[in-house]
Amino acid sequence: MSLSKEAALPAWGYAVAGATGAVLANATVYPLDIVKTRLQVQVKKRNVATGGVLEPEDPEKQAPAAPEPEHYTSTIDAIQKIRHKEGISGLYAGMPGSLIGVASTNFAYFYWYTFVRTYYLSLQAAAAANSLSTVAELSLGAVAGALAQLFTIPVAVVTTRQQTSEKADRKDLLATAKEVVAADGWTGLWSGLKASLVLVVNPAITYGAYQRCREGLFPGKKNLKPWEAFFLGALSKALATFATQPLIVAKVGLQSTPPPGQKKFKSFVEVMRYIVHHEGLLSLYKGIGPQLMKGLLVQGLLMMTKERVELVFLLMYRYILQRFAKK
Repeated sequence: MSLSKEAALPAWGYAVAGATGAVLANATVYPLDIVKTRLQVQVKKRNVATGGVLEPEDPEKQAPAAPEPEHYTSTIDAIQKIRHKEGISGLYAGMPGSLIGVASTNFAYFYWYTFVRTYYLSLQAAAAANSLSTVAELSLGAVAGALAQLFTIPVAVVTTRQQTSEKADRKDLLATAKEVVAADGWTGLWSGLKASLVLVVNPAITYGAYQRCREGLFPGKKNLKPWEAFFLGALSKALATFATQPLIVAKVGLQSTPPPGQKKFKSFVEVMRYIVHHEGLLSLYKGIGPQLMKGLLVQGLLMMTKERVELVFLLMYRYILQRFAKK
């Protein structure tokens, strides 16, 4: 982003551009969002003593039980089963709420980032106005991300409930929100807040990993080729996702309906313990495939769209200013 654009475009311009890019990017890959959420909330219980899958008991001795939820073995398997059971619309369940959440989160993030950055710079000496350290930039981004989560996490909670509900039980955005409040109180709309606040470190990990990998793989090289920059960006995003995936899975678990017979989870540590107890340690990384695919595609599409929307807004803003100046 050039200094001329920074000086010319107001905060709301960056906020709207970021929200627009995020909505378009997430709408493009939304089925991957459904799949990664379904994979992350499913629990296949095993015999903890032997480590094997529980064998069914004698049907005559077994009490009638609710039907087991669909189990998915992979991204392709999930897409096929959702499409077969719910039709194409099943791959877009909860999409309106999700896009509202994406738009509000990104709008809030870019707006708050501009706000806290401007305030921080106002406290610095004029000489340092255009030169923030990496630590300062990352800290400001973390503060903006935390503020954005505080204001927008209720939409994420409601969307997760919609994505993990059976088609027959699925309700619209407002009805699902009322259902959450009725079951868990108003605080239920902020389920997973702690995990969400911790996850604001994801961009910091991505940026740090990018710099470390660049120094290790391309030492002394000042200008990278496009494929080199893309490779480093994908690699750093992958490392950040691997580092934070257990928290991502725990956050989804907190925001979704708990498994049958399990009380509402109270913390992301409790969710992780439950998953490890019933499925093993590696299950903290379930859904990592679509999570990576979605993250890389969304990040690329978001930034590509955001840059172009900013340019359009910049031209419109300058045109409006010139018209008013003539008057």
